[in-house]
Amino acid sequence: MKIVYVTSGVVLLGLMAASGGARASDGLVVVPSFVDPQHHIEKPSMDPAQTIQFLTSDDYPPFNFTAPDGSLAGFNIDLAHAVCDELKVTCTIQARGWETLVPALDAHAGDAVVASIAITAKTRETVDFSMPVTRTPARFAGRTGHVPTSVLPETVGSLRIGVQTATAHAAYLAAFFPLANVKTFTDPDSLRAALKVGEIDLMFADGVSTALWLNGTAASGCCTFAGGAFTESRYFGEGSGIAVRKGDAPLRQALDYALERLSQRGVIGDLYLKYFPIGYY
Repeated sequence: MKIVYVTSGVVLLGLMAASGGARASDGLVVVPSFVDPQHHIEKPSMDPAQTIQFLTSDDYPPFNFTAPDGSLAGFNIDLAHAVCDELKVTCTIQARGWETLVPALDAHAGDAVVASIAITAKTRETVDFSMPVTRTPARFAGRTGHVPTSVLPETVGSLRIGVQTATAHAAYLAAFFPLANVKTFTDPDSLRAALKVGEIDLMFADGVSTALWLNGTAASGCCTFAGGAFTESRYFGEGSGIAVRKGDAPLRQALDYALERLSQRGVIGDLYLKYFPIGYY
């Protein structure tokens, strides 16, 4: 298996669109990285006695959830521990209800939120963010053995493409695949069921939930990703990051330094492969 690290959503979009993407059958695994290779973050001065208090939720597997033994687990939990190891400080992680995370941060009940909060204009009004940790690209999926190697406006032809109505994915198809044979569905379950039984040839949806479905029992090996990832931020967002209180530049900069180092050393890539055996890029 060959692992390829791809930096920058813009580069990724161009690479995937041109190549048709990396497929498991190629023995090639694409691991995203959001570190700018041209920019180096200076190492912060940290007090070894400092403790970073992370807040998270426990109901968003595989990012953050409660394990059978009652401990917190998931991509974000492992990432928080890795950040503290990199900074050589102690960290604590406390789970709270999703809707209480930002208010608790504002009330100084914690220092940072590691819970896949989306980076948007609205969330930026209440918190500051580290560099992106993850992004959710859009992906096509088709039935195993029947997927095209490239899925682009000029290659889909008469293939029947399913998408959930009133979503960014539907809007993207309308804008960039205007001549495609598109069928809409009201919910993701009916969309996946239609793909599974061959009512449609391809479905277009968010890569994370699709990867989890493909790796689960519900799909039963019926389907696989087709083509590459689509990361246009106007439609699919800027990703998620670790949130800190507005104006807490020292902690934000320390987190960015740790995330840059963890990315460069392949630690974040290892976590991605651990929690997403079917990668969503």
